[in-house]
Amino acid sequence: MGLHAKTLEIVGGELCLAFTDTVDWRTSEHPEELLNSYGDLVAWGRDVGVLTDQEAEGMLAQAEDRPREADAALERAVELREVLYRILEGVAHGRSPAPEDLEVLNWALAEALARLRLVATPEGVVWACPGEDALERVVWPVARQAADLLTSRMVDRVGQCPGCGWLFLDNSRNRSRRWCTMEVCGNRAKARRHYERTKGLAGG
Repeated sequence: MGLHAKTLEIVGGELCLAFTDTVDWRTSEHPEELLNSYGDLVAWGRDVGVLTDQEAEGMLAQAEDRPREADAALERAVELREVLYRILEGVAHGRSPAPEDLEVLNWALAEALARLRLVATPEGVVWACPGEDALERVVWPVARQAADLLTSRMVDRVGQCPGCGWLFLDNSRNRSRRWCTMEVCGNRAKARRHYERTKGLAGG
């Protein structure tokens, strides 16, 4: 796992954007897949709060008993991720989603809404999957949140990092966010500009 993927946190600011960012350095010549196994998918869900530790452990145990189903669930999750990336990357650059991509998202959304339930917790009412044992449950909140974002006024704040290709939600007051994080791509760009300036001075 490379420098850019030290942690699977929600750099993008939204769950669905974080899911598209599970390909590291996506727009480079050597993108790095972060979801290489069903265990990686479950780990991502746990790290971003979609799954509790107990739920994650239960799903991993089920995956051991149903390896083919787990592989199929991972394949569908990656397909949805790529669809979401195409839709949201297009939004970031002013393009309308392709009908076939919306169809895939609508299918995932229908499945999610059929399974998700509102549950009361000490912290308030939340979306949950009580008693569900479906191996693909980790992507249901992703599909629902993607639909919420695409139909909200915040959709025009979706941006793309020019350094790595990750998507993010620009919540800055003057919409000035450019990088996924200054600590990674921002500093790399600054270092590159400094190198080019000093190289130019040396050559002159």
